[in-house]
Amino acid sequence: MKIGIIGAGYVGGTLATKLAAAGHDVRLANSKDPATLAEFEEIDGITPAWAAAAVTDVDVAILSLPLKVIPKLSDELITALATAEIVIDTGNYYPARDGRIEPLDQGTPDSEWVAAILGRPVYKVFNNIVAPSLKHKGDSDPRLAATVAGPSGEDKNRAYALVGQIGFDPVDAGDLDQSWRLQPGTPTYCQDMTADQIRAGIAATSPDDVEAYHAGRDAIEDFDAAMVAMRQYM
Repeated sequence: MKIGIIGAGYVGGTLATKLAAAGHDVRLANSKDPATLAEFEEIDGITPAWAAAAVTDVDVAILSLPLKVIPKLSDELITALATAEIVIDTGNYYPARDGRIEPLDQGTPDSEWVAAILGRPVYKVFNNIVAPSLKHKGDSDPRLAATVAGPSGEDKNRAYALVGQIGFDPVDAGDLDQSWRLQPGTPTYCQDMTADQIRAGIAATSPDDVEAYHAGRDAIEDFDAAMVAMRQYM
């Protein structure tokens, strides 16, 4: 497939490398000139590109961005995303990084909010596996799982296929309005779990405990320091 990825950080860069290794044609962009992605130029299957060009007329567009930048996406980029057959959002809401976003504080699921801004359906995938596990633990024994939330149908099946191709078992996490069960602070977030463990964790995620989940999410007061600490495992 033709896959466009916007965001070349820990998750976006890892996905680009793994999806290219699986045989896909990957265009990779960040918020800067493609020349800033020189580290990816020598990887077969990856082409650095400007953001709008990266996601125009692709089979799958992947957004791996801080949520605070989503409302700032250019009209050109949103128009380009409308040409993609499938859009995947890997993002998570962290107030320490993103500032307070009222609809998310009021309970709108992160990726449902993204979909509303883009004006099109999205799938929430690769958001609740920690980046070092995404990079190093594909095809582990026991095999770990990754969740897929969004509309049922053939597009969701294609998202499942991508998860499987990079070494993880896909788990159906329901429609996008249920994707709050995958967000920071919930029992399955950033845990190395098998498919059965994730299904059990999702089933145990209760709307009665949302305040506790949000408190866990908000306990990360210095997001940048947390990312620096994680870098040693990448």
